[in-house]
Amino acid sequence: MTPAKDLIIAIDGYASCGKSSLAKALARHLHYRHIDTGAMYRAVTYYFQENRISWRQETSRIAALEHISISFYNNHQFNRTLLNGDDVEEAIRTTQVNQDVSEVSVFADVRDKVVRLQREMGKEKRIVMEGRDIGTVVFPDAELKIFLTASIEVRTERRYQELLRKSILTTRAEVQENLMKRDYIDSNREHSPLRKAKDAWEIDNSDLTIHDQMERIESYIRDHWGMVNS
Repeated sequence: MTPAKDLIIAIDGYASCGKSSLAKALARHLHYRHIDTGAMYRAVTYYFQENRISWRQETSRIAALEHISISFYNNHQFNRTLLNGDDVEEAIRTTQVNQDVSEVSVFADVRDKVVRLQREMGKEKRIVMEGRDIGTVVFPDAELKIFLTASIEVRTERRYQELLRKSILTTRAEVQENLMKRDYIDSNREHSPLRKAKDAWEIDNSDLTIHDQMERIESYIRDHWGMVNS
């Protein structure tokens, strides 16, 4: 089944709220494309690192952005991030990229570049795009805006378990501290801070499974736009 009307579905929220898990599952279920905007900022960061470009130097940064193209390969089973045509899905998930992406993504010129790419991807609609400013900046006219929340305790545990699965040793206290720091940065940055759009549907998924969330969203889509066989 797929929505009777072609939609842009924007999913925003804090770190470790389950945006990616929900967006991937929802896109697969609706036969839509999934756009991971976080991967796009990671790809920019990786490009700077690989080419030894100082992103703190404005002239070098702006010049480098002109040579960056980002796209996705999506077959409804998995997503691959392509940087200038090269598959960088694993390369952008490293600790080094993790450490620098928050700093790189605060620059207005970086965000402008990525937002332009995101809007181009959304021209034909039928996408589920997740991030932190999708419903407020990238697609303020998106048909469906979802703002995910969860308690800091739940988010900490999710992130902690994710790191354990990757054999990354840490403590829950460290994870919670990092999440709270990220929340502050995301909410207080000068350009495109994390905000809930006025017309966004807030879902607290602290006690909800992916299946629970999917059922609610599909019911909402069915009530507002109808569903048809894909």
